Amino acid sequence: MEHYFSDTPTAPSEEQEVVLQVLGETLRCTTDRAVFSGKGLDEGTRILLETAQVERGAHVLDLGAGWGAVAVALGVHYGCTAVCVERNERAAALCARNLERNRVQGKVLVGDGLAPVAAQDFDLVLLNPPIRAGKAVYYPWLAGARAHLRPGGALWVVVRTSQGAKSLRRELEAHYSEVRDAAIEHGYRVYCAR
Repeated sequence: MEHYFSDTPTAPSEEQEVVLQVLGETLRCTTDRAVFSGKGLDEGTRILLETAQVERGAHVLDLGAGWGAVAVALGVHYGCTAVCVERNERAAALCARNLERNRVQGKVLVGDGLAPVAAQDFDLVLLNPPIRAGKAVYYPWLAGARAHLRPGGALWVVVRTSQGAKSLRRELEAHYSEVRDAAIEHGYRVYCAR
C-alpha cells in the first residue's frame, strides 16, 4: 500500500474538490489520492487550527503541509504568510494550487522535514506529524523546529492520544523550555512548545 509520505505517488490521480468550514471561513481546496487526508479536513488538523494562537499577519511554517489545509486556513482567516514543506510531490503541487486559489501569500517547498527552510525563521511552526512514517522521521522535526522560531515563537503539534502523545510530549520537553497541553479533545492532544 502506498503511503501519504511517499515522495512520488504512483496511484492513479482522482482529484476532488472539498469545501472546508474552519475558523468561521468557507474554503475550497483540491485533494487527491495518495496524499494525507485526501477526502477533506481531518479531525486532528481541525483541532490544531482551532487551538493554535495565531497573530494576524504571522509568518508560519506548515511542516508536512499535505494539500495545504493549515496554510490556507491561517492565510485566509489571519492573513498569515506561509511557507509549506511537503515531501509528497503530488501533495506539494496541490498545496501550491490551493494557496493560489484561496489567495494566500506563501510558497511551497518540496523536501523532507526542515532541510528546505535552512536559515529561515518563523513566528509559528504547525505540525500534524506523519505518525505512520515513524518517530525516526518526525522526532528530528520536533527538535529542529526550535532553531527556526523567532523570539517568542511557538511550535504547535497535534497527535492522537493513543498514538504516542505522552512520548511525544517528553520529546518536546527535552528541547523546549515550556511545553503545555493546549487542547485535549476527541482523542487528540495539541501541544504548544516555546
